[in-house]
Amino acid sequence: MRQQAQRSAAGRHRRITSSQTTKGRIALVAVATGAVSTAGIGGAAAAQIQAQAPEQSATAATPQIELAANAADIAATSSEVAPQILSIAEYKPVAGLADQLTKAVEYSNVRAEVDQALRAPSVAKPAEGAFTSGYGPRWGTLHAGIDIANAVGTPILAIMDGTVIDSGPASGYGQWIRVQHDDGAVSVYGHMETLAVGVGERVHAGQNIAGMGSRGFSTGSHLHFEIHPSGNGAVDPVPWFAERGVTIQ
Repeated sequence: MRQQAQRSAAGRHRRITSSQTTKGRIALVAVATGAVSTAGIGGAAAAQIQAQAPEQSATAATPQIELAANAADIAATSSEVAPQILSIAEYKPVAGLADQLTKAVEYSNVRAEVDQALRAPSVAKPAEGAFTSGYGPRWGTLHAGIDIANAVGTPILAIMDGTVIDSGPASGYGQWIRVQHDDGAVSVYGHMETLAVGVGERVHAGQNIAGMGSRGFSTGSHLHFEIHPSGNGAVDPVPWFAERGVTIQ
């Protein structure tokens, strides 16, 4: 009887009721659901991290590619502008340098003279001043030239290039200068106070050859000027100058 009672008690102690079973199942479902949810959240996060990882890797790799490209460009540029070593011929002193410099100076002087000659007028006005008397008859004689009045010492100029054939005292003129020009004409300058050139000297158009005065048959300081185109026989200087672009008035 005791054994049966014990067995009955033992049997009653191990019986699992339906409510206990139901609660256990609910607990198991809850645990399983939590695990699934946790696994779902973890899986989604892992998927997102894995999706972002290539982007970050690509972004991180891009500067490295650009740097590599820039490095290549820099290397190419550096090779292009690299300094070069030039070979220079051995220094040798110039022989005859002093003679070369002397010749260069002489050549420069000649060029300057030629340039000055080219710039010089071919025909120049004989003097500046007031036109006081023209060419033609006067008091029963021929006044064979023109008179230009100005102060004593006023420069008198050669009208063209030529050679001095007379320079000094002359009857009626006080002092005169005669110049024979390259075209055969002869110019005459009279009544000068001073003379700046002598016989045989070469003169150029516009060159100062004398100073104005009142020597000889003269009533005041002036230049008496004559032009003889053929060397013999004076003509009116006013139209002769006009034909050559010089105005006398």
